[in-house]
Amino acid sequence: MRHKLTIVFLLSILPGSVSAQILTDSNLPIVIIWTDGGAPIPYGDPRVMGSMKIIYRGADQRNYVTDQNTAAYLNYNGRIDIERRGDLTGTEPKQQYGFSTRQADNITNNNVSLLGMPQENDWILNGMALDPSMIRDYLCFNLSRRLGEYASRTVYCELILNGEYEGLYLLTEKIKADDNRVNIIKIGVNDINLPELSGGYITKTSDNDSDPVAWTMLTLNGKQVPYAHHFPQPLAVDPLQHNYIYNQFNNLAAKALASNASISDGFPSVIDIPSFINYIIINELSSNSDAYRRSTFFHKDRNGKLRAGPVWDSDLTFYRIEWQFSKSDRDVTRFWKDLFDNLQFRCYLSKRWNDLIQPGQPLNLSVIEIFIDQTVATISEAVARDYARWEYAINHQQRISDIKYFLNARITWITNNIGPYSSCSNVAVPPLVIIKIMYHPEASIYSSDNDDLEFLEIMNNSDKTVDLTGIYFGGTGFVYQFPANSTLGPYKLVFLASNSTYFQLEYGFVPYGQFTRHLSNKSENLVLLDAFGNIIDNVNYCDSLPWPNADGNGYYLMLKDANLNNSVAGNWTISNNQILSANDICVGSDLQLSPNPVKDILKIKAQYVIKSASLYDMYGRLLETIVINDEAYDLDMKQYAKGLYILRVVTAGKTFSRKIIKD
Repeated sequence: MRHKLTIVFLLSILPGSVSAQILTDSNLPIVIIWTDGGAPIPYGDPRVMGSMKIIYRGADQRNYVTDQNTAAYLNYNGRIDIERRGDLTGTEPKQQYGFSTRQADNITNNNVSLLGMPQENDWILNGMALDPSMIRDYLCFNLSRRLGEYASRTVYCELILNGEYEGLYLLTEKIKADDNRVNIIKIGVNDINLPELSGGYITKTSDNDSDPVAWTMLTLNGKQVPYAHHFPQPLAVDPLQHNYIYNQFNNLAAKALASNASISDGFPSVIDIPSFINYIIINELSSNSDAYRRSTFFHKDRNGKLRAGPVWDSDLTFYRIEWQFSKSDRDVTRFWKDLFDNLQFRCYLSKRWNDLIQPGQPLNLSVIEIFIDQTVATISEAVARDYARWEYAINHQQRISDIKYFLNARITWITNNIGPYSSCSNVAVPPLVIIKIMYHPEASIYSSDNDDLEFLEIMNNSDKTVDLTGIYFGGTGFVYQFPANSTLGPYKLVFLASNSTYFQLEYGFVPYGQFTRHLSNKSENLVLLDAFGNIIDNVNYCDSLPWPNADGNGYYLMLKDANLNNSVAGNWTISNNQILSANDICVGSDLQLSPNPVKDILKIKAQYVIKSASLYDMYGRLLETIVINDEAYDLDMKQYAKGLYILRVVTAGKTFSRKIIKD
């Protein structure tokens, strides 16, 4: 099927030898590669060594081939190893390449930033040989990032290889586990016990013979879709790791087939629903014939849910009006169709789609067309050179017009066929509020790693008990999911810590839970979601203005009032007040407090003489301290507003910390 489509795309390429197009200067970066001794570049291993220079004077500046010996204009000047790559594209006259930046010893990785992309060593030069429009991958990857998902960053450039002009290329990040790419923990060969066994993984569907098949999954018509390990690499996967990630997919398939949408044990407990919805939307908007069956990636972080993406292989797109996941003649894993057929999943898919096509939103037709026009204006000069180099008899502007025409029809078709979303448009979410963030603790005697003392505090800002089942932090880089069937009472607080043991040593009590990964010392987007992806709370903190300074100086961020919008930096302050236990709520025979909740007078009675009582607000600020020296005391609470308070009582026998609710 794919070969037939390729013939259609390449019918307008003229036969015969390529023309001797010469590049002297460009509005795009210029990549110059020389393989050692002019050696031909093989398909796959072993790679050949070479040197690469990237000429780039800066934004909106013109670049000249003669700049290749001017250090100030070189974005990169160093060693690489390089191979030809691509399944079908590897057989085209215009090749695409994979390369790694190396240090002078030709062996050691050289992690560098190329053209503004984050530092790494593995890259791709995508020749877009199957895409005469030259924008399909670039458009789809950028749209996916606008939806909040990671997709490979890309920069257009022109390539000269061993003295020959090769045309317009897309310098692209290779999909791999990395904090700035697929942000998952790099699982090790010895990580064979939970929780380490739970991640991270990158898995893909593949019909490439060079990818060892790890397992297969059923299609709608009973065929088999091959799945492969991408990370860890196939030869590095321990059998226990293989079984673990394989069972995650089997679990998804079984629950989707049964249409089990329970938040405690259905497919929402297995997958990150927003990532699956975003993946479907990008691939259905573009009508990607490779989606769901070839180069379809998934990833899973340690203790996290299975996530769809990143998107990949968008060169055969923008030409069909039909659902790509449900065609019976295509080898698509059937859980995609089973998810779509579930009314709750489909409702949220429809809601997300209809939100995204509104004016000003990423998938609004006018917004996309503006982005396309900007892209075409950037590459049009290089497209003309590329067409001349490869003797393409193609009207580029017509190809762009065809994509716009398709998008107009496609958006209308999806909107008319995706179904209603009224039943999930106004879902009530629990009033959970992030009120404290310790993202960069100072040095401690208890741990050599300051990150061990990170914490969050979350409050139930209501007078109703909240069911925490299915509630989790979305995205990647920070992982926590509340246990099934757990609850949080009215105005109660929970602490989540990076390391429960060190937190207890530092603060004197056991936190509610332990999260996976660390909070960023720079900036992080914390998104608390319910099981279907409805946003409960969202804080994107930063270590620079206008956020207050809590960057490694002993302070933590503290919301001024739980009723304020915590997404606004001005509603936060900093504090280094003592953290008091948020979990010790039981009153035993050693200390009795009544009534609780209290309106006026709180009666305090202890087995031993009460030396003193100190009242704190929910942020740990001391409100008053009373010297008592008696076994009983009546604390007047009339002056205090409704809410949560913490009372610390010091007796001759022990010290207590108790929560008080002022009614």
